[in-house]
Amino acid sequence: MATERTMSTTWRGTLMDGSGTIHEAGSGAFGALDVSWASRAEEPNGKTSPEELIAAAHSACFSMALSHALAQAGTPADQLDTTATVTFVPGTGITKIALTVRGTVPGLDEEGFVEAAEGAKVGCPVSKALAGVPEITLDASLA
Repeated sequence: MATERTMSTTWRGTLMDGSGTIHEAGSGAFGALDVSWASRAEEPNGKTSPEELIAAAHSACFSMALSHALAQAGTPADQLDTTATVTFVPGTGITKIALTVRGTVPGLDEEGFVEAAEGAKVGCPVSKALAGVPEITLDASLA
């Protein structure tokens, strides 16, 4: 069954001088988040950015995809710690995403873990949605 998730933002002012609020998640998982150009292109100062939210979505989706692949292969993970770092260049856009994962997977060797992680990198729905990003790297190893 298909699911839909919706978020909304209110923006006031110009790009450089304005600011916005990403409204509370419909799921109730988090409240309103402040966003501004400065938080995107300079220092966050307590505000978020689209790239930070993309990093959160990518790290979660990748972790889910890898967890599923490992379980399907008969070697479920005890733990996966994933970080996604999104590089944003003003005037250019998102130029790189770096995924890093450390896993505790009983019964699996390093080569098998890296292979499963590469598959998750390509196959997770967020990776597919971000296919236009010029570079997505992966650093995967067992903890």
